[in-house]
Amino acid sequence: MAMSCCPDVGPAVALFRSLADPARLAIVLRLGRGEARVVDLTRHLGLAQSTVSKHLACLRDCRLVDSRAEGRQSYYRLMRPELLDLLRSAETVLAETGDAVALCPTYGAPGHTGEQAS
Repeated sequence: MAMSCCPDVGPAVALFRSLADPARLAIVLRLGRGEARVVDLTRHLGLAQSTVSKHLACLRDCRLVDSRAEGRQSYYRLMRPELLDLLRSAETVLAETGDAVALCPTYGAPGHTGEQAS
């Protein structure tokens, strides 16, 4: 889909799409607390190693995460700590809009009832 009306928004759209997958967002949030290995992320997320590796590859291609080798292990970390500021700002926007985004018929969570998880 061409966006001739808004040519300068393409990079921002790509950034938000890279974070739109729940697993990728969870990986970014976890890496915001410090480095982690794939095995750490699979335990934390309850996902298969291949799935976590695929999401890490995507995030690395976007230059949002990087890794360093230590022996046979790779440790992943955020390349752009500013990403955490963006996510904190998003939390503020979500808090200020209440359930409006969650209830959005286009992008909201299916079956969202507006109740907080306990």
